Amino acid sequence: MKILIYLYTLLFSSFLIGQNLTGAWSSSTDQIQSVWIMTANHFSITKYETDPPVFISTAGGSWATADDHVVLNWEFDTSSPEKVRTQTNVNFLQSDDNIQWENTLWRRIDKGQPGALQGAWLITERKREGVISERVPGVRRTMKILSGTQFQWIAYNIETKEFFGTGGGGYETVNGQYTEKIEYFSRDNSRVGERLQFDFELHQGKWHHSGKSSKGKPIYEVWSKRADLGI
Repeated sequence: MKILIYLYTLLFSSFLIGQNLTGAWSSSTDQIQSVWIMTANHFSITKYETDPPVFISTAGGSWATADDHVVLNWEFDTSSPEKVRTQTNVNFLQSDDNIQWENTLWRRIDKGQPGALQGAWLITERKREGVISERVPGVRRTMKILSGTQFQWIAYNIETKEFFGTGGGGYETVNGQYTEKIEYFSRDNSRVGERLQFDFELHQGKWHHSGKSSKGKPIYEVWSKRADLGI
C-alpha cells in the first residue's frame, strides 16, 4: 500500500503557481466526452454525448492562481446559471499530462500548439453589405476560445446569465486556412461531423476570419484577444 501511495505522488504533484495548465484536456465515460480548454486567463468546460451526438452543457469564464489553488470566475454555465459572476476555488493534483480534479481524471490533448489561434477572442468587427461595423464587447459577448487543436465559440450575457448557443470541436490552421470539425453544436446536433473551412489572417494582433457560415452565408469577422481588450 505504501508503494502505491509513493507511486501516486510521483505521478501527480500538487498544483504549483507557474505550472502549465494552458492547452486542452479531456475526460470520457461511456459515450460522454468532456473537453476543458485553458488559455492564459480564460477557460471553458464542455460535456457532450458522442453516439448519438447530443450537446449536454458548457461553462467557463476567467481563471487565476492564488496561493496554492486556482480561482475560477464563472461567466456562463448552462447547467447552473446561478453560478455566473461567482467564484470557485479549486484544488487538484497535476502531472504534466494529467489532472485529477475531485473524482475526474483529465488527460492532456495539447499544450496550446500547433494551431496559430490559441487564446480567448471576442468578436469586435463584422462586415455586412460591404461595410465593416465595429462591435464593442459589453455584457453580451461572443467568445471563441482555442487551444492548439480544439476550438469553441460561446454566445452569452454575463449580466442576465443568458446562454444563446455554442459549438466546438477540433481545428487546424494550414497555409492561411482555418478548418473546423464540429463535434458538438447546441443549436443543431445534426451538424456534428461537418467540416467548415475559412480563410484567416492575423493582422496587427487581430484575427480576420472570412468564408461561409454553417448556413452557407458569406461572413467576414474580426476577432480581438481578450487580453488586448482588457476584458
